[in-house]
Amino acid sequence: MTSIAVSLSSPQTIGTVKGPGEDGNQYLFITADNRQVKIGEFVYYEVTLMDADRLQTRTLQILGKISARCLIDHLPDRIFADTEISPEAIAALVGFVHPNPELYEVTVDVIGYFDARIGFVNPRITPDPGAKVYLASDDSLKRVLSKKQPADVGSAHVGSLLLRDLGAVPVALDVKELVSTHMAILAGTGSGKSYTAGVLVEELLLPYNRAAVLIFDPHGEYGTLAEMRGHPAFQTADGYAPKVQILKPEDIHIRISSLDYYDVLTLLPEMSDRQQSILNKAFGILKRHKLGTYRWGVADLIAAVYEADRTQDEEGNEKIGSSAPAIEWKLEKLARSPYFHTMNHLAPKDLFEPGQVTVLQMNEISQEEQQVICATVLRQANQARMNTQKELIAPDDENYLPYPVFILIEEAHRFAPAHEPSRCKMILRTILSEGRKFGLGVGLITQRPGKLDSDVLSQCMSQFIMRIVNPVDQDSLKYGVEAAGRDLLKELPALTKGQVIIAGACVNTPVLCQVRKRLTEHGGETLNAPELWQNYFRAHQVEARRIEQAPVVSRTRPATFRGISIE
Repeated sequence: MTSIAVSLSSPQTIGTVKGPGEDGNQYLFITADNRQVKIGEFVYYEVTLMDADRLQTRTLQILGKISARCLIDHLPDRIFADTEISPEAIAALVGFVHPNPELYEVTVDVIGYFDARIGFVNPRITPDPGAKVYLASDDSLKRVLSKKQPADVGSAHVGSLLLRDLGAVPVALDVKELVSTHMAILAGTGSGKSYTAGVLVEELLLPYNRAAVLIFDPHGEYGTLAEMRGHPAFQTADGYAPKVQILKPEDIHIRISSLDYYDVLTLLPEMSDRQQSILNKAFGILKRHKLGTYRWGVADLIAAVYEADRTQDEEGNEKIGSSAPAIEWKLEKLARSPYFHTMNHLAPKDLFEPGQVTVLQMNEISQEEQQVICATVLRQANQARMNTQKELIAPDDENYLPYPVFILIEEAHRFAPAHEPSRCKMILRTILSEGRKFGLGVGLITQRPGKLDSDVLSQCMSQFIMRIVNPVDQDSLKYGVEAAGRDLLKELPALTKGQVIIAGACVNTPVLCQVRKRLTEHGGETLNAPELWQNYFRAHQVEARRIEQAPVVSRTRPATFRGISIE
């Protein structure tokens, strides 16, 4: 088994092993260096192992992460209570010459040694009491924390290790794992989740990835990605430049015949049980009549509704029930929607292409229509990838997708809410559980993880967790995001904007990361209300002075109403 043994010319010793921790994967060490023992910091100890052939030994560095610390020895409390007394002077008087009179007991969770083929391996060998504990160097962490290096094909350089100097240890994610095993960005309002998502999209569209990306954008925050067009960082000598397709609400069209019964039911006003039964029966009739054709419209569905509601009396006379006219009225309302058409349609070929990001801006679309649009696009993309992979459709088909695709969904708790019915939730569950086989990846972004369906969240194997203070949302992460580790989740309230815990399949081990600066502008900045108020007030003052300085004639002219003086 090959492994990476990091060479350190002058390893920095920060403590001495005291003994095992509470479980078999922890150990304790003692240190007086409070500045180096930060929660989440990486340290290591060394062990010597015999090779399998027992012909030679090798020394391995067993990496671990600091998960807890506590003060175990210090000067008497009375000294610290008197602000006029210098603790250092008292320490010198009693003969304590160590520069740091405090001692700390530090808990370390063992990660293991790094094997280039399979990642980290935990040898299950605890350090002996008295063994030295060293601080892991920047160079060693560069090689073992990230599965990829920045600018490698299939990498996503999102930032740098938070506890080290800015940029000292880059964090580069494995895009293959990120998009195939799905991901979630979980953060409170104002923590920088949309900014982080923008960084990820930039990385996916850079020349070393050239991904096919679709974004559901309920707030219109991703329009600034258009700045990638012509940006020098995204262009190459071979002529590559990313395509950015921003579709505003008026550009979004879904073909009526691509909707199923539950889609239409979601779009219609309150439906009685009988009306729902008639509508369901009408869909069965429509499928029989329109078998083999792509397109049918609202008029066809209305005709099927009347056929479904037709009965015969005892004398054999046909009559129409009262449900059909009521359903017709509701379907005519659907026909007036600007987003659902008999002919116009956004086919998978229109939405996806390698080196292209498509943004569906849905900020002016109702919640019900957003649900149906999202469900329809997800369903068709999933079906397109399955049928293409199975060679069931030809290249000239509008659903032909011969490459993997990635779909990013903002405000995911709206589309897959916990404990509530949702048109998107079932299709999302299907894609998240089966999409990996067919090259359909999903990224979910939410500021309320507690309101996101737990089954959906648990299927996201890569997690980006930012500052969250809501206790309900924090508790939901303990069960839905196991990879991050309880020690790092304790840090959530203390994280600041742009700081993120990255865990799961896209990295070798969970890390605290400072997100890098975006190459394009961020489109989701919070409005500066005081500045806007001040601007309005200044403009109002200018207008008031202009009126005051206007000629007297214009200010004293009699007011009129429909030509009649009202002076």
